[in-house]
Amino acid sequence: MRASSLYAPTLRNTPAEAEIVSHQLMYRAGLIRKVAGGMYTFLPLGWRVIRKIEQIIREEMDAAGGQEVMMPILQPAELWEESGRWAAYGDEMMRMKDRHGRNFCLGPTHEEMITDLVRDEVRSYKQLPLLLYQIQDKFRDERRPRFGLMRSREFIMKDLYSFDKDVEGMNASYQKMYDAYTRIYNRMGLAFRPVEADNGAIGGGHSHEFTVLADAGESNIAYCPHCDYAASDEKAELAPISAPAEDALPLEKVATPGTNTIESLCDFLKIPAEKTIKAVAYQTDADELVLVFLLGDHEVNEVKVINQIAGALELRMADEAAIRAAGGCPGFMGPIGIKNGTRILVDASVMELHNAVTGANEQDVHYKNVNPARDFDAAAITVTDLRMVREGDPCPHCGTPLKMTRGIEAGQVFTLGTKYSAAIGATFLDEQGKEQPLYMGCYGIGVGRTMAAAIEQNNDAQGIVWPRAIAPYEVVVVAVNAKKDDQLAYAEAIYEECQAAHIDTLLDDRKERAGVKFKDCDLIGYPVRITIGPKAVEAGDIEVKVRKTGEVYHFTREDYLAKVRELLEKL
Repeated sequence: MRASSLYAPTLRNTPAEAEIVSHQLMYRAGLIRKVAGGMYTFLPLGWRVIRKIEQIIREEMDAAGGQEVMMPILQPAELWEESGRWAAYGDEMMRMKDRHGRNFCLGPTHEEMITDLVRDEVRSYKQLPLLLYQIQDKFRDERRPRFGLMRSREFIMKDLYSFDKDVEGMNASYQKMYDAYTRIYNRMGLAFRPVEADNGAIGGGHSHEFTVLADAGESNIAYCPHCDYAASDEKAELAPISAPAEDALPLEKVATPGTNTIESLCDFLKIPAEKTIKAVAYQTDADELVLVFLLGDHEVNEVKVINQIAGALELRMADEAAIRAAGGCPGFMGPIGIKNGTRILVDASVMELHNAVTGANEQDVHYKNVNPARDFDAAAITVTDLRMVREGDPCPHCGTPLKMTRGIEAGQVFTLGTKYSAAIGATFLDEQGKEQPLYMGCYGIGVGRTMAAAIEQNNDAQGIVWPRAIAPYEVVVVAVNAKKDDQLAYAEAIYEECQAAHIDTLLDDRKERAGVKFKDCDLIGYPVRITIGPKAVEAGDIEVKVRKTGEVYHFTREDYLAKVRELLEKL
């Protein structure tokens, strides 16, 4: 490809709406253009990156035994009604009616459709295991599309679904995909970490997110520097924190005027936050009141809360009327005295406290000398892990203090068990001729999100620094002055030689100033730049620059091609 014919409109200024580096650089480097909120057109350079990512994914899915299919984006409501998700999925689902009034959606995911595909075809255990995948667009009506390809309404996803005869087979398929994902991200040249994750609306059993490490990532990751434990902050398992032993003092009420925050309470009573019990009140999407209690210096993990409530999809802060109806008092809430039947969740660390302070459910009044094991009604509360992980918490596997980092979720693997097969009726006959539900797993990679994550991890002040495997072109040959026939002819010859050597090469033959071309090369991020100027024409001195390191080499015409290959092999 010649740059003079390439549609790659680069920008010197950053669009105001682009908040993070990947969004800014994809705009400036001419990779994408916005159509509407959360919807983008891929320009030629951006689409080349997408296709290279897809090719790596295809090769690894095929090598792992996957077979590629293509299912419709438009899905009938009947399938989602069978699984129970048509009403439950929420506002992210883009719904519509056809001319006959039948309900459809634009697929946000394809568990229902793939299960429907196999339920009439897979009848025997001899047909298992089966791994089917596709790479296509998905649609989710994000409340607030942002950050370019990180959170968009239309996005490209690879989704593979595994079907097995039992839990052992399902877990084997899961491990096969886990290993394939590891190879995929290694081949792309990305620094990543698989972390234990919550299954969310997909449901099922255990899950790992494949997280590309980057400061701009939305995911907080807790990891152990000693063992291999890593988990998203939503999933991280936390053991109760033990408090120093004390003799239990009598429970009593104390006036605490104006102390409706933990900070003001601690100032008033001259106590540390870890001696207080904080209350957070929620209502579910079914309007059930949920009261959560944890240490005053801890933060509540809403995902863990949702996982304690069957059927709950979302939480919102509870309104005052609901709190008072349950016997609570906003700003002064505690578990003691709440009406029976109210859902009360207590973090396990709270139960370790001695002589602590919590709200008395009266205005400007708290209880002190609270000993939860003594004073809380055990039959009225659920004790579990409800807090958010923080740096320094002990690793649940080895006890070493955890570290925190940030990352971008680019892929996720799930076990589903029989959640969808049982609901939709996808069964097979086992070795004894008995009908059994299929055991399933699902495995997704956000293709565009991976592209954005790669940029977030690989950039500098000049622009993108692509890993070789997913760069739009591996090498760019720049004719310093394309108006001079001898330089252009020499550059064309080098370009042809690189092409013949199966090096993915672009020729920048534009009649622009050299500085403009060099800036574009750095902005777009081609891994290797070959510069053809007067020295090359006159003395065979070919300049080669490595984008990642900035190192500049000078090679002869006879050895430059072998040297370029060597440099590429190191990238």
